[in-house]
Amino acid sequence: MADQIAVTDVKLKYASIKEARAMSGLRLILGANAVPGPWREACKGIFHVKKIPYTPVASAGQDGSPRELIEWTAQSSAPVAIWDDERPRSTWIEQLYLAERLQPAPALIPANTDDRVSMFGTINEIAGENGLGWQRRHILIDETVINPRTDDRTRNFWKRFGGKYGYTPEAVAAAPARSTSILKYLSERIERQEAKGSKFFIGDRLSALDIYWATFSAIIRPLPVELCPMADSFRVMYTEKDPTVAAAMSPLLVEHRDFIYREYLELPVVF
Repeated sequence: MADQIAVTDVKLKYASIKEARAMSGLRLILGANAVPGPWREACKGIFHVKKIPYTPVASAGQDGSPRELIEWTAQSSAPVAIWDDERPRSTWIEQLYLAERLQPAPALIPANTDDRVSMFGTINEIAGENGLGWQRRHILIDETVINPRTDDRTRNFWKRFGGKYGYTPEAVAAAPARSTSILKYLSERIERQEAKGSKFFIGDRLSALDIYWATFSAIIRPLPVELCPMADSFRVMYTEKDPTVAAAMSPLLVEHRDFIYREYLELPVVF
């Protein structure tokens, strides 16, 4: 059985779902290894900043099936955060509130109502349904599905995977404009903050929004290989190829990502 580990460990040791179900404390079902999936990395980042130790858990069984994951969490996606015998938390907002409850300081949810509403709304544009992460998934899925070199088994897998995100030709066609709009909004927001002398998206301190942008930036422009040793094939897939979308990720957004990783998150990214 895997031991509870600190989030500062260099390499993650994954428990199986069977092992994890017999444990107490915090368990994070993290999904694929060696790929900085944005929801996965954001979840890890929230608990890292809070200095809450957790046990990493593999999402698939030895046969590659999600059967055990579905039996435990009633759904087939990762990440999932599970504390003691409480219900599994499989959405970003539930995971954030769990982290705030387990370790209130440093607070990642603003106390001010206007700031709090702004933060949650902006994270939703990044990580919520039809947000930046969803739009990039449409593109990544489509690149594999329409590739004539993709075998039928792989193509069928990605089509099923795309069902989670409402993948359709129409969604793919709309994704670049939607992604560009979100990135421009983020760029304008961080520019206004810089003009006020702040390095953060909300006020003058770290919030969950800073972590979500830093980790989701990987699906537009991944961190360099020495800081994020992800699989080469996924680095190619994750790098934005549409020039309009890529240009919408302003230098200030890149600087913000680098600042947040350097000051608050794990480097290199651990898998």
